[in-house]
Amino acid sequence: MLSTGLPRGAVPKLDRPGPLRDRVYEALLELITTRALQPGQHLVESELAGHLGVSRQPVREALQRLNTEGWVDLRPAQGAFVHEPTEEEADQLLTVRTLLEAEAARLAALDATAEKVGALVELCAEGERAVAADDVDRAVALNAAFHAKVMELAGNAVLAELAAQVDRRVRWYYTPVARQRGRQSWIEHRELIVAIADRDDERAAHLMRIHTEHTRRSYHERNGS
Repeated sequence: MLSTGLPRGAVPKLDRPGPLRDRVYEALLELITTRALQPGQHLVESELAGHLGVSRQPVREALQRLNTEGWVDLRPAQGAFVHEPTEEEADQLLTVRTLLEAEAARLAALDATAEKVGALVELCAEGERAVAADDVDRAVALNAAFHAKVMELAGNAVLAELAAQVDRRVRWYYTPVARQRGRQSWIEHRELIVAIADRDDERAAHLMRIHTEHTRRSYHERNGS
């Protein structure tokens, strides 16, 4: 097996506009956050270049950028490896996520309308269907979309900008527990929607706090730790 060990069909297409190095960066980051490239996995420039259909130069540049951002570790005389987050790293980020999203849920409830609630209901129904079909990748994507919609409905640009900075890592940490959280996560989403629809800002914030705490706890317990 190749060092990169990519699952069949996992490689994103590089057909979006923009500099090649940026498209390669986005493709590799997507492979990391979806865990098609696993934490600790050796990343070989030539193999990645072959998978993506590009030369080694944009891959090298992308790996250097990913290293700067903490997604990849460059080890002297060994090469590049997907970063393995420590329990402390995950805990700190997921704790910050709870603070941001609880406030977003509170603000979303204060300005709730039937149309806004309907968008959340639709995303929730899609997520439930993905879980029923055991489509983990789609469930993870829809979970991110649901939380992003709550953040959007909060109507606070600064809050949204801060949330965007942690969103990719939240997906990274959520993916290995998505099946474990499964249906329960979407039940919690339904309860949150009711609080937002009722314009009960305190309850919405409380439910979001509990919901994100469940994900944080599931992450730490994923290997029986």
